[in-house]
Amino acid sequence: MKQSLRGLLAAALVAFLVAGCAMQSPSVVDRVPDEDPGQLLSQAEQQAPEQAAKTRLEAANILARQGERDRAFETADGIDESLLSEPDRVRWALLFSELARALNEPRAVLRATQVLGDELPMQANQQERLEERQRWAREALDQPSGAVSVALPELEGQEIRRIVVALPESGPLSSVANTIASAMRQHHDAKGSNVELSFLDTSRYSMDELYDRAQQMNAQLIIGPLDKDRVTQLEQRDSVPLPTLALNYGSGDNNQAQRLFQYGLSAEDEARQVARRAWQDGHRQMSMMVPDNGWGRRVGEAFWNEWHSQGGEITNAVRYNPDSSVSNAVQTALSVSGDRARLGNIDALFLLALPEYARQVPPTMDYYYAPNLPIYATSHLHEGRLQTRLDQDLNDVMFVDIPWQIPDAAVGGEEALPFASTYQSLRDESDASMFRLMAMGVDAYELAIRFSNLGELNGLHGSTGTLYLSDDGRIYRELPWAKFQNGVPSPILIPNLIESDD
Repeated sequence: MKQSLRGLLAAALVAFLVAGCAMQSPSVVDRVPDEDPGQLLSQAEQQAPEQAAKTRLEAANILARQGERDRAFETADGIDESLLSEPDRVRWALLFSELARALNEPRAVLRATQVLGDELPMQANQQERLEERQRWAREALDQPSGAVSVALPELEGQEIRRIVVALPESGPLSSVANTIASAMRQHHDAKGSNVELSFLDTSRYSMDELYDRAQQMNAQLIIGPLDKDRVTQLEQRDSVPLPTLALNYGSGDNNQAQRLFQYGLSAEDEARQVARRAWQDGHRQMSMMVPDNGWGRRVGEAFWNEWHSQGGEITNAVRYNPDSSVSNAVQTALSVSGDRARLGNIDALFLLALPEYARQVPPTMDYYYAPNLPIYATSHLHEGRLQTRLDQDLNDVMFVDIPWQIPDAAVGGEEALPFASTYQSLRDESDASMFRLMAMGVDAYELAIRFSNLGELNGLHGSTGTLYLSDDGRIYRELPWAKFQNGVPSPILIPNLIESDD
């Protein structure tokens, strides 16, 4: 990728500012030789969560000073800043916000500058820098300064005590709804919360009737609906009667309804994140394999559009039949001629597939002499339970998933997971195939109880990823990365570095 003079100057500025931050707090960084951030990241994998967070901050500082801006950003992005001491949280916020601004990542800047609301001890010039970066991020997202914190004036300053959950108790979505509702109840009980949860059946009432009933129950907000068509209808209104956290995304380009927020497990968001990561790793020409159905077309289009927006090219786009031969799809994706893949204009593969199909792809690529072609995937190829023998065939495949599904890769172990006690109780009794939905129920509850201060939603470390609130009320997730090694999802220890046999 060509670097402009402005880009080079920005990199120099980042290194200078980060070095300045380090000089103000020499107690950590001065002990570590600048040439060894990789060793620090390896050490962090063996440390307790609090020490690991501190060690990763040291590594991120060193990487930034060495000009490794992308690696420094991703290392800082993976730190759970709540585990840091107050001075280190300030150092993290200054570093991460500066890197994020230089890399044009306004949502990451908003996450970093959340520390402004925590009254941490910091110098006046540090606070001014963070406030300036926060203003830049809000302008970049077309979000007026302060709009997030006063978007629901009827709830501002109140404690959320009464929530109505509106989900179907019959029909095609009832099983999904029951799983989400069960997780909410269990998380509510585990917290010992004084929130009153009431449930209404969306299969029996129209949305207007549901809002009337919720208001009669003095509900402060509604969680639901789940049905995509209902969410689409709501987002076309000017406003909804009560603050609403829908558990799906509407099909419109944006949400125009005041008081309506949308959250879900979007495969399209995962595909966009995969496209950004593949670009950051230096790839420019990719093939893609997606199933030939409505889901595959939607997710494939999301990847295609994000990849092209980065400046990348799609060499081959394959819509495969999940019930047909994997070999035929791989041959097309890799431009196989004779018995050999032709990779002159292919440097990586995007794969959207369920586990049974996905496990057949790498061995087929090996057969066609493409064993070292990087594969990037969404969470859908991971069943969420340890199946070492079966998943050996996915070795070296890189994928995103929710923290609750890959605790070792995401945060260094189950004890460091968000809402770890609820995780333990749900993991012991749940079906692995439903566990992501249970995590979604937990995060929906956590989002709802923060509606009196929506600023707390940006950068929230949830069960389903790090959550960000967009200017139109849609909530997006950033997921951690893992790579299969010996059939087990493992951390990618050094971000932005693809291992090679060369």
